[in-house]
Amino acid sequence: MRIYSTTLRSLLDKWPGKKYFGIYRFLPAFFVLGAALEFSMINWHVGEVNFYRTYKRNKAHTLAQERLQSEEN
Repeated sequence: MRIYSTTLRSLLDKWPGKKYFGIYRFLPAFFVLGAALEFSMINWHVGEVNFYRTYKRNKAHTLAQERLQSEEN
């Protein structure tokens, strides 16, 4: 993998733990970013709707359709 930006390369080289952890030294940062994304999906509302309400509604609709189809057969 080639990194063309010298600024990016220097920033990545300054990240601690290179000697012992190698590429895995970035895992805590990705864990924190994933947790922040999950937190925002739960708590960020657009009007009255957020991600989880939409997901639950779609899942309930799908289950209702499957039950109707199974009752018809």
